[in-house]
Amino acid sequence: MTSAEIDGKSLLLTGGTGSFGKAFVKHLATHCKPKRLVIFSRDELKQFEMAQTFSPEKYPFIEYLMGDVRDRSRLGRVLDGIDTVIHAAALKQVPAAEINPTEAIATNVQGAINIIDACIDRGVKKVVALSTDKACNPINLYGATKLCSDKLFVAGNNYSGKHPTRFSVVRYGNVIGSRGSVIPFFMKMKEKGELPITDEEMTRFFITLSDGVKLVIRALNDMEGGEIFVPKIPSMKITDVAKAVAPNAKTRVIGIRPGEKLHETLISVDDARNTVEKEHYYVILPQKANQMKSSSEKVGDGRRVAEGFQYSSHTNTQWLNERDLLGLLDTHAGEIER
Repeated sequence: MTSAEIDGKSLLLTGGTGSFGKAFVKHLATHCKPKRLVIFSRDELKQFEMAQTFSPEKYPFIEYLMGDVRDRSRLGRVLDGIDTVIHAAALKQVPAAEINPTEAIATNVQGAINIIDACIDRGVKKVVALSTDKACNPINLYGATKLCSDKLFVAGNNYSGKHPTRFSVVRYGNVIGSRGSVIPFFMKMKEKGELPITDEEMTRFFITLSDGVKLVIRALNDMEGGEIFVPKIPSMKITDVAKAVAPNAKTRVIGIRPGEKLHETLISVDDARNTVEKEHYYVILPQKANQMKSSSEKVGDGRRVAEGFQYSSHTNTQWLNERDLLGLLDTHAGEIER
C-alpha cells in the first residue's frame, strides 16, 4: 500500500498511546518514512511505557507530547507545522459514558470541535477521524457522541473556507484484541471456567488492528473531504467467539446491558442512498457532494449500492467461524491487549 500521504510528512496522532496508536506507529516505523510523528495524549505513564518500544532515540521522527483534545490552546500549539492529523482520542467505554455523559461529550464532541478549529487555523492539510459502528443509529451516549463527531468532521469541509484543510472519517466495528474488547475479556474469564454472554443471538463486526491501520492509510490516499470510509469486514456470533477462545468453559446468559444492541450496523438504509461500493470498502458520500453533478467523479471506480441496502452484522455476507478467529488470533497475537 502506498504511503505517499505519509512519507516526508509531519503527522500528529491524538490518543496515540491507545491500541490503534500503537499499531499505527508500528506500521509507520516498519513501512513508511514520515518526517515527523507526534504522539499526542494525556497519560504520561502510557507515553513512558510506549517509548520503551518506540523510543525517539531509535526512531528519531517520533515525538511524545502531552495534552488533551479538550484544551484548544494546547492543540493550537502542538499542531504547528503538522500536515496530517489522525484523530483517535475518545472516551469509548459504553457503560462509562452512560454514567459520565458530560465527560464523554467534553472529549468526543467538544474535542472534535477543538480539533477541527485548530487544524483549520494551523493550515493542516488532511484530517482523518476514527469512528465506530455504534455511531450508526445510536442507542447509547457513546454512539451518539461519535455520530455527532462524525457530523462535525464532515461539516468541517464546509467551513474551512479558503483554508486547505480537508476532513474525512473512518468507521469500523470491534477491533480484535483491542483494550476493553470482548476477546481479551473472554481470555481472562476462561480461567474461571464460565463466560458471561449477553445474548446467544448477538453478532458483531470484527476487524484486526492491522486492517484498521490500512483503512486509515487508504482513506488518507483516497479522500477528497467529507467521506465516511467503511471497510468490508466479517461478522461473528458472540457465542462462536466464546467457543473459540474458551472451548471448555461454560456460558451464562446475563442479558443485554443498557445501551447495547443485539446487532450492529455500519451503514444504515438512509446512509445507503449516498453510499458507493469499492473493492475494499464502502464510501458514504457527504449529501452535498451526492447532490452535485460532479459527484460522479467521487464515485470513480465504484458503484452506488442498491436501494434499501443496509450493512449490518447479522445480515453480512462475510462470516468468521471458530477456526478463522483462532487463525487471526495466532497471526495477530502481538496486537492483543492483555
